[in-house]
Amino acid sequence: PNDEVIVGYVGRLAREKKVELLAEAARLPGVRLVIVGDGPTRAAMQRCMPQALFLGPKRGPELARFYASLDVFVHTGPYETFCQTVQEAMASGVPVVAPATGGPLDLVKPGVTGTLVPPGDAAAFANAVAELAADPQMRKEFGEAAYEAVAGRTWSALGDELIAHYRTAVIGNPVKVMVTA
Repeated sequence: PNDEVIVGYVGRLAREKKVELLAEAARLPGVRLVIVGDGPTRAAMQRCMPQALFLGPKRGPELARFYASLDVFVHTGPYETFCQTVQEAMASGVPVVAPATGGPLDLVKPGVTGTLVPPGDAAAFANAVAELAADPQMRKEFGEAAYEAVAGRTWSALGDELIAHYRTAVIGNPVKVMVTA
């Protein structure tokens, strides 16, 4: 609305998620930060980012509509492995800004599906959001590539990949399995 670029975060509001790293991005002109989730640091985050919209928890179709309404998805947690929210955003065709650590390294292709920033660097998060906010064509291209990148990541395909890794570990015969789009 109001020609704002909608930037979203989905997740638990807890110290280890580092959501406060979005305070600088929340102050960018023309950007509206919207946060879905709840947790022990919600009140502190609301004080830290009074211009952000806090929607509380969402599930099912309501969460899917939220992802679909975003222009950019931000993921701040440096300790994530599977990154379900990153995958959900990408499956919704939304470019991602995330820290260059853990699960995002496997999911986000810098300059293709989103941007990876140094973990804990609030200015880098804000700069990455500002760059995407200023370039609708980049957001469109990154979003399309993000969707393609995760289209084949079904539970069945991931299960097959995990079994292949176990086989390699147990019998030592590498089995090539790729999750494809």
